[in-house]
Amino acid sequence: MFTGIVEETGHILEFTQAAQGWRMRVRAKRCLEGLSLGDSISVDGCCLTAVEFDQSSIRFDILEETRRVTHFCNVKAGMDVNLERSLRFDGKVGGHFVTGHIDGVGKIEVFETRGKDVYLKVSVPKGYGRYLVHKGSIAISGISLTVAEVDQDSFAVWLIPHTLEVTNLKQLTVGSPVNLEFDLLGKYVEKLLAYKA
Repeated sequence: MFTGIVEETGHILEFTQAAQGWRMRVRAKRCLEGLSLGDSISVDGCCLTAVEFDQSSIRFDILEETRRVTHFCNVKAGMDVNLERSLRFDGKVGGHFVTGHIDGVGKIEVFETRGKDVYLKVSVPKGYGRYLVHKGSIAISGISLTVAEVDQDSFAVWLIPHTLEVTNLKQLTVGSPVNLEFDLLGKYVEKLLAYKA
């Protein structure tokens, strides 16, 4: 479980196919503090298990299923990713509850400065618009954000300078894919109402 408050931007050092699947090695600093083998790390919003680490990087094994449902099918060495350690129950909780289980890949439609603010509009996979709620929560590549506008299968958010500074969003452009995780509460409500009908 995560909060969507990105702790640092990591740098992909290696993304290769091995005999038993795919491997990703990411340069990190803050997320190495107190890290143990088997710990969960949110990598661009996707919950991955640390299977090996040294003083400057963490290695993850990537399932083919993970590549299929995330934008990891397009990543390569040299790209930056958002990193967050899993939620600790003895600390403060910002953002919103994020599981790290990606629902689908969105695409940036508009990314521009409007006055002194930055506006970001993202299209969602067909049919996922039902999970978008004005002023609700959304995780874009692991970043907890508030939905400012909803238009069927797309939504918009406003970005503060801090978010652009500490995440990989500043490197993305119109057309870039992003991992999306919709608010968990909405998915549970939908499931419960389906059983009630």
